[in-house]
Amino acid sequence: MSAATVKGWCPGAHRPMLAADGLVVRIRPRLARLTAAQALGLCALAQRYGHGYLDLTNRANLQIRGVAEGDHLALIEALADLDLLDTDPAIESRRNILVAPFWQSGDLIHRLSIELIDQLADLPDLPAKIGFAIDTLAQPLLTRDSADIRIERAASGLILRADGAAAGRAVTEDTAIPALLEMAAWLADHLTPDHRRMAQVLAHSPLPPEWCDAPALPAAPAPQIGRQSTGSLIGAAFGQIDAEALAQVIRAQSLQAIRLTPWRMLYLEGGTLPDTDAFLTDPHDPLLRVDACPGAPYCPSSSVETRAFAKRLAPQINGTLHVSGCAKGCARKTAADLTLTGRDGRFDLIRHGTATDTPERRALSPDDILREVNTQ
Repeated sequence: MSAATVKGWCPGAHRPMLAADGLVVRIRPRLARLTAAQALGLCALAQRYGHGYLDLTNRANLQIRGVAEGDHLALIEALADLDLLDTDPAIESRRNILVAPFWQSGDLIHRLSIELIDQLADLPDLPAKIGFAIDTLAQPLLTRDSADIRIERAASGLILRADGAAAGRAVTEDTAIPALLEMAAWLADHLTPDHRRMAQVLAHSPLPPEWCDAPALPAAPAPQIGRQSTGSLIGAAFGQIDAEALAQVIRAQSLQAIRLTPWRMLYLEGGTLPDTDAFLTDPHDPLLRVDACPGAPYCPSSSVETRAFAKRLAPQINGTLHVSGCAKGCARKTAADLTLTGRDGRFDLIRHGTATDTPERRALSPDDILREVNTQ
């Protein structure tokens, strides 16, 4: 289990990460969809082997935290019984496929995703964080979300677009996945120790011109909590889902399935907004503008508690808020209107920046920060 101590990569199920509270085990549901039986099974596993919560990631995966090392094998076997695990750890680690969540069975997103899953073994060796997006609804929904190679709808047909590029390569359904494999091979050839994501590579190595001659469409508006055409979106503060509360919603509404999104929201297939404070059901809830990592005592890099303070602070902030346990800023990589980073038991304050930027104020207590924002 020595591999679990490695940091700086995405944990998986076969290869978990060791945190201060135990192992972090990541589950990658195919097409980000869980049948009711799978979802209820995961809820039970989170209560049996973890802290009773499921963490929803910005890649539409779920994580169970706090797993004892001695329980890892039993958890892996249970995930396999739920058909939520690839038998080959190498394939499981490559299945970083983000899909627009409003797909329908048999549609283009479904077909392309299954084809890519079937060809994962043909991908070159790539860093574990490299991911793919299948985003072929009328307008791209996943432009703001983490993926290195994207298949998107264009003004005419489809394009394959490298993350960070304004335009893409015209493809058809038949050529999209072969072209994706070709671009993945190009990426593998141009990676360096300092440039390990597509956008970083493009800053130093231009793509072949013929891969950048089809303009991309503008991103669709961000989906909002509430009723959708065939279901409902509900939110989870900080992406943390109470497993028992989720199980109650699934049973109460007799749901057939749920889908995961990269927006800290769950899509209830055919469902309605639940009457519970365990989930966010107001599209204007201030917690939707807040990012906060687990913080202390769950992360050894953090010297401050984060999420309870973020809940206190959120109603006082008009814009976006990022409360980070340390300067790594794991919960949010982009700038926020207000960023707080933990250091030696107190917070440094950054306005309109990221956790790695130079602080405007240092060594503030929570009360100092509350007074500061209340006087603005």
